[in-house]
Amino acid sequence: MVILFVISLISMVLCFYVAKYRHADKTLWVLAALLIGPLAIPFVFFSKPVTSHS
Repeated sequence: MVILFVISLISMVLCFYVAKYRHADKTLWVLAALLIGPLAIPFVFFSKPVTSHS
């Protein structure tokens, strides 16, 4: 159980930093990592930058 928690936590941190670097929605990718764990990591690399509607 502890191992799954640690893996999910590492996935969330990794997704956060990759999304931050790619200017994607950080909250979305942290939640995705929370829900599907390490499976979210490859998908965050294909994420598109957030565009402002101003």
